[in-house]
Amino acid sequence: MSTETLPDRRRFSLRARVTLLAAACVAGAVALVSIGAYFTMAESLYQQVDDRLMQRAEAAVEAPPVRNRLQQIPSAFLTTTDIQIGLLSLEGEMNSPTGHQPAWGRAELDVARGVQPMSLRTDARTNTKVIALPGGPGEAMVLAQSLEPTNDTLRKLAVVLFVVSGAGVVVAAVAGTAVARGGLRPVEKLTAATERVATTGDLRPIPVSGDDELARLTASFNTMLGAVAEAQHRQRQLVADAGHELRTPLTSLRTNLELLLAADKQDAPSLPDKDRADIESDITGQLDEVTQLIGDLVLLASADHSGAEVEQVELVDVVERALDRARRRAGDVRFDVRLQPWRLMGDASSLERAVLNLLDNAVKFSPPSGTVRVRSFPVGDGTAVIEVADEGPGIAEEDLPKVFDRFYRSLQARTLPGSGLGLAIVKQAVETHGGAVYAGQSREGGALLTIRLPGAPG
Repeated sequence: MSTETLPDRRRFSLRARVTLLAAACVAGAVALVSIGAYFTMAESLYQQVDDRLMQRAEAAVEAPPVRNRLQQIPSAFLTTTDIQIGLLSLEGEMNSPTGHQPAWGRAELDVARGVQPMSLRTDARTNTKVIALPGGPGEAMVLAQSLEPTNDTLRKLAVVLFVVSGAGVVVAAVAGTAVARGGLRPVEKLTAATERVATTGDLRPIPVSGDDELARLTASFNTMLGAVAEAQHRQRQLVADAGHELRTPLTSLRTNLELLLAADKQDAPSLPDKDRADIESDITGQLDEVTQLIGDLVLLASADHSGAEVEQVELVDVVERALDRARRRAGDVRFDVRLQPWRLMGDASSLERAVLNLLDNAVKFSPPSGTVRVRSFPVGDGTAVIEVADEGPGIAEEDLPKVFDRFYRSLQARTLPGSGLGLAIVKQAVETHGGAVYAGQSREGGALLTIRLPGAPG
């Protein structure tokens, strides 16, 4: 883009363009109407002149002659005051009682000679309308009427139309400015809000008034601001919760490392081998806990901005792959599995991680040699469910609404390893696929965790 065009674009704002457009549209419409009115009126006036002149010419031809000294003059000569009249002979002699002869030429001579039955023309030299009719043997009755009064009327009409058109354009420009100012006010508010967000990060919504397109645009912008604010809140909450969860293992890790470093200093009492082994074991466990927590945080953050390719997923295959991974770390816990085919569009790896987290959670709370029941089946409303039930202590009623929240851990789970993010990852993956998650009590007395996904039978 050349720099020369930028000032022109900035000079003409949207309001100015709307005003100019309104004025141009009205100017075009008024010009068309004025031109049409002018030419219609002109044609009508000239036609009236022709009709009156024709009537007078016919009356002059039919009028009886009267004697005036030595020549006969048609009586119509004596009754005309606003026209010029005369008799034109074959020799081209014009007899006019008024002394003002009408204009004549070849067309009028042709009428006198009988070549043409009549003639009607405009004589540009005298600015008159001239008509000729046969007036007798070898004669033509010629009448001429000045067009100056008609032209004067048309000039006045042109001035009136020009003034009215100019006034209409001015009124249209003023009205266009008023409409543009009122109609673009919501756009100005949106612009100010956008600049405010970019400058200060303030995500307060804009007041919405009316129900037109601009009001809907403002409402959509407010929805976007709400989504951004919610994302910021979740991000801050995630960072705060992550900091809180990391504080405990990092503090314990630092304490254990300081103990080991202090014991290795000269003149410091040595640690018994058992205490050193316990400290080293604690450090390893704390590092594993921090590693798992960071991995889960990375997974949550990447899922929030997932760009995975959507494909058709066979849910049975997803569950079976998750079961293969869960069995390798389940110890003596067994799995009772019954699966029915189901297909959906989604990300297979994300769904597999969600199912694996459910299975790992069930294994963690299952008693030795316990059984984890896994079922998948359609429920008849265009969705299918995957149920994972264990034989553990179950979930307290007050904990049921919170088990899928980030970093939430019940009293029973706080003594077990884990980051408190596994079920939150399940919820996020399922909701991304248009599904839902539920927690309840199984018939074995343990926890029953259910995910529901849309799709179609396999």
